[in-house]
Amino acid sequence: MAVPKKKTSKSRRDMRRSHHALAKASYQECPNCGERKRPHHVCGSCGYYDGREVVVAKGAVA
Repeated sequence: MAVPKKKTSKSRRDMRRSHHALAKASYQECPNCGERKRPHHVCGSCGYYDGREVVVAKGAVA
């Protein structure tokens, strides 16, 4: 079985983990209502995506 010959130092361990952080979520302004939304996602407040209504919004009455 493979066993490390030397203990990995805290510095080397933490340098290896320096790229493991999660990226911050990006947001854009919805062109229809102006609320912030994730790119390539349906707007949660108005239900629009790519210039057309794809879902009925939560507060809207059909």
